[in-house]
Amino acid sequence: MARIQCNIQSDALGSAATIEVILPEPLRKSYPVLYLLHGLLDDQTTWTRQTSIERYVQDLGVAVVMPAVQRGFYTDMAAGPRYFSFVADELPALVTGMFPISRRRKDTFVAGLSMGGYGAFKLALTYPARYAAAASLSGALDVVDLLPTLDKAERKEWTAIFGNLKKLAGSDNDLTHLAGQLAKSKARRPQLFQCCGNEDFLYDQNVTYRDLLQSLNIKLTYEDGPGEHDWAYWDLMIQRVLAWLPLKTSAPRNQSV
Repeated sequence: MARIQCNIQSDALGSAATIEVILPEPLRKSYPVLYLLHGLLDDQTTWTRQTSIERYVQDLGVAVVMPAVQRGFYTDMAAGPRYFSFVADELPALVTGMFPISRRRKDTFVAGLSMGGYGAFKLALTYPARYAAAASLSGALDVVDLLPTLDKAERKEWTAIFGNLKKLAGSDNDLTHLAGQLAKSKARRPQLFQCCGNEDFLYDQNVTYRDLLQSLNIKLTYEDGPGEHDWAYWDLMIQRVLAWLPLKTSAPRNQSV
């Protein structure tokens, strides 16, 4: 595998940006791609520092692209950078232009943890024609539900991200609203995977969101079980996600003795 740190100039962000890319070797014409999104306290390096993602994808023949959005909730901020536009539009154009990565929907997947789980489902529900599959690990899937838990500083930060918080429900940043929009549309539906540990502080809202998707007849693979909001759980569950993705597994490399 090749692990590449790439510094790029982003028009959407109006600044330089850094991404991490894992590429299979040897290089071939085109690989499927997993956009792997970080959580609130993380950056583009955290998946490779806290899990064995590079080893897990070694024989899967899939590229992994890890962008950074700071604490921006994969959103075009009301007072800040346009992170959603960066990840949804600009980033795929950049990486498919620079690396042997497929542009086809059937080869395009997105996954993330916590804030990144929100981002993964937001991307797939907003643009279902772009993603074949999306996975949320311990996702913050109901930002409206989290509003009463915010302290004064957090409400100020969220106002800079989402704008008027009284208008968050029913907006394009509300995954409940996006799920309802998808259910009413005739768009192709991406495959969805959702998991959350039973001891996670986001467990109850994950169960509620699972029930919502099921009530809307949106097909979902759901798993829960022992686990907290930590890397021990995410390192385990990203392996479950990779096994679930509709990938054609590459044959293991021959080893000399």
